[in-house]
Amino acid sequence: MMAFNSIPILDLSLARHASTKPSFLQSLRSALLEVGFLYIKNTGIDDELIEHVIAQGEAFFDLPEDKKLEVQMKNAASFLGYNKLGNEITALKIDWREQIDLSTPHPLPTASDPVYYNLLSPNQWPDPDHLPMFRATFESYISQMSTLSTTFTSFIAEALGLPPTAFSRFFDPDQQHKLKIVKYPDLSSLPANQRSQQGVGPHKDSMLTSYLLQASHHRGLQAQNLSGDWIDCPPIPGTLVVAIGQGLEALTHGVCASTTHRVLSPAAGEGPRFSIPFFQGVSYDATFEAVDIPNEMMEMREEILKKRGIDRLDDVEFTFTKGRWRHLGEATLTNRVKSHPDVGERWYPDILAKIREEERKVREEKEGRHEGVTEPQLEEKGMDDAGPLPAMKEVTV
Repeated sequence: MMAFNSIPILDLSLARHASTKPSFLQSLRSALLEVGFLYIKNTGIDDELIEHVIAQGEAFFDLPEDKKLEVQMKNAASFLGYNKLGNEITALKIDWREQIDLSTPHPLPTASDPVYYNLLSPNQWPDPDHLPMFRATFESYISQMSTLSTTFTSFIAEALGLPPTAFSRFFDPDQQHKLKIVKYPDLSSLPANQRSQQGVGPHKDSMLTSYLLQASHHRGLQAQNLSGDWIDCPPIPGTLVVAIGQGLEALTHGVCASTTHRVLSPAAGEGPRFSIPFFQGVSYDATFEAVDIPNEMMEMREEILKKRGIDRLDDVEFTFTKGRWRHLGEATLTNRVKSHPDVGERWYPDILAKIREEERKVREEKEGRHEGVTEPQLEEKGMDDAGPLPAMKEVTV
């Protein structure tokens, strides 16, 4: 059996009818065990709402710089808000995009709450005098996507031979889900000495499932198969791209594959690429436990790996490590600080200092292990993601 060389497309309408649901679940099972990345069509999300989401998302980036900076991420400890171009890091390199992060609404945490509850906070909304429809549009979209993600997770459970409610205990009653609106400028718009193709570097998603609306015609999203090859995921009208996260891989004992992916910046002259990923949340109080997976599914996954006949080649190591953190929220907060050091400097200096010390130790270990190999060579070998805090984050494709 070869590693996948294309991304499967599943018709969600088949899951809504008793006569066609078994075939849908079989296709979903194959996508989960063999790929970890898929398109879904006939999602049930209102087409007119999709059009408004794309239009309002693009309009945000047309705001004057000072209006965008009014809601910049470092204003708050929640990691919600606007990030300027080149202000986030993946795999120790700059990601060339600008974005705004939103989530389902929550009140500010209290002084007695765990520090990771800072992630549960109100949104920073752009000035309604400039974008009067922005808030209502995205609150509606987040609501509909929340329902879709919950339904799809129940289908995942059924595809694995579990009850549809198998993952329900990992969600809060008022579960936070998140969304990004992302603009990737083409290479001609970047500084002459910084024209890297890294729109966002190789990474795995952190939670259970993510749902990407590719909001422009540009290619650039790629998924890495088990042989280490990069497979294009071009925009297909009427679809969302679903990525399986490290959380789901951990909960299912590795049966569901979490697939490494990246985004290449648009070529010079192609104009900016827009995307709007939605991230299904998991309770920050969740511990690193797993569900009981039928032996049949475990054996199917093992058989897939054996038939391929070579070790898994992956630019991002699986590191959803049990035992390092007591709760998912602690791991999530640490990875947010790593990705957004400007927010870390203002709100979490102690966590940022620990991250930088760990990264220093990793660099020293690399120098010891690879004496005579230059740092650029290490990056070409895919070693730049080694270490205790990997590129595990919300997808930003």
